Amino acid sequence: MKVSAQEEYGLRCLLQLAHLGVGESLTLGQIAEGEGISQANAGKVLWLLNKAGLVASTRGTKGGYTLARPAVEIRLSEVIKVLDEGEVEGHCKTYPGVLDSCVHTGDCGIRSVIVNVHEVVERALSGITLAQLAGSGQAAEGTTTLHKIQGLRGAGESAHG
Repeated sequence: MKVSAQEEYGLRCLLQLAHLGVGESLTLGQIAEGEGISQANAGKVLWLLNKAGLVASTRGTKGGYTLARPAVEIRLSEVIKVLDEGEVEGHCKTYPGVLDSCVHTGDCGIRSVIVNVHEVVERALSGITLAQLAGSGQAAEGTTTLHKIQGLRGAGESAHG
């Protein structure tokens, strides 16, 4: 499974907002500069997050972006659903070969594996909050999930590294 640039940028922008104090906000320019991405990319991602109710924006000279809810209430699965570009649904259309659609529409074993992998990842991400990712949340039930995921990464690196 691959994390898209949009998902990566969205999580990074949210992390910046999660580190803000009460009453603080960041402008689009500050967020883009802080992540080393264009204002166009940051603006697109923040627009999607705003539309989904994860980010609040205020116009004007004292305006900017803030989290719409506390970071402890925002689950990573929710963020990825907002930013995912229909990867599971579009998988069969991505690799049709030289044809317009895949020849294995009725008897494909690959699609069920892809769908199951996405479901496992979604369950894991639903156990992690933005606050935990930012390191600012109280120790909660999702911390165990985060540690398990980090442990998998470590095990994979030592096995392949």
